[in-house]
Parts: sequence; C-alpha cells; structure tokens
Amino acid sequence: MKEIRIHARAGQGAITTASLLGYAYFLKGMYPYAFPNFGAARMGAPMNAFVRVDSQPVRLRSQIYEPDYLIIVDATLMRGFNCFSGLKEDGVAIINEKEGVEVPKVGARQKTFLLPANDIAMKTIGRPLGNTALLGAFCAATNELDLNMLFETIKKRFSGKAQEGNIEAAKQGFDFIKNKKKG
Repeated sequence: MKEIRIHARAGQGAITTASLLGYAYFLKGMYPYAFPNFGAARMGAPMNAFVRVDSQPVRLRSQIYEPDYLIIVDATLMRGFNCFSGLKEDGVAIINEKEGVEVPKVGARQKTFLLPANDIAMKTIGRPLGNTALLGAFCAATNELDLNMLFETIKKRFSGKAQEGNIEAAKQGFDFIKNKKKG
C-alpha cells in the first residue's frame, strides 16, 4: 500500500488534489481512498488530505502517519508543523515553493523537490492554485503515475479554459521536475 499526505490550508484545494490523485490511480487500475482531515473549519486553517492506494480494496480509514509521499501545498506550514513527520526512509516530498526554503532532512534516502507551482498556475490558469502543477511534479518525481492518466483525470474534473490551463500546469510541473532530476 502507498500512502500520500497532503499539507495545505483550507481553501487551497487539497481535497480536490487528493480526489484528482485518487482518480488517476483508479485509471491505473488501483484501489484509491482519498479523504480530508480538518482542524478548525475556516478558510486558511491548516488541514490535511490523504490518499491511500493499493492493488486490493483499501479498508484502513485512519489518518496517515507514515507517508510514502508528501505534497506540501503551502510551505509556510513548515514553520509551525513538522510536515515531514513520519515520512518513510525512502519517501519523496514535493513542496510548492521557490528555491531557498529550509527543508528538514530526516533520512539519507529521502528526496525533496521544490516547485514554484503557484507561479506556474498564475501563468497557465490565472490563479495561484498550483495543485495540478504539484500533481504533474508528483508524476515526475515518483514515477507512480503516467502523465496521460493525470491529463485524463483533469479532463474529467474540469472543462473549457480551466481544463486547458490545468493540463498545461500539470505538464509544466512534470517538466520542471524532470529537468531537476537530470541536473
């Protein structure tokens, strides 16, 4: 079983991100389970969304304490929370942030990728919601999902200009990480 924990603030699209990720795994033939966890139910409050995926139906319903992967939608959360808590020894973290953010390093085999997802989203979508760019980056960083599966998922969720912009954001997020991995 693979487990993904998403750190964000309420209103930043973490639930949509988890849902899109889960559906992409579904298209891969896996059994996903995506769900949120709220603290204070107000805009801007820290929150988590989770995705579990397996080749068998997922019955476990608890929060994820030892994720294989992290997606950090808002890097400011790392100031007050240990977002890396429990990340597996060979885990991968994708952070929506430009270069220069201080990233904790718990394990020698852990990988961290920084991505200016909000900048990508502003260029492609016109709003600073970098979630699909982060999902494109997830595809490139983890090799868990094919980018075309993510495109199909985006087509199912969005239409018109929102669909086009989100597909382009996902592609740019993917390309950004692929280029980082080469260097």
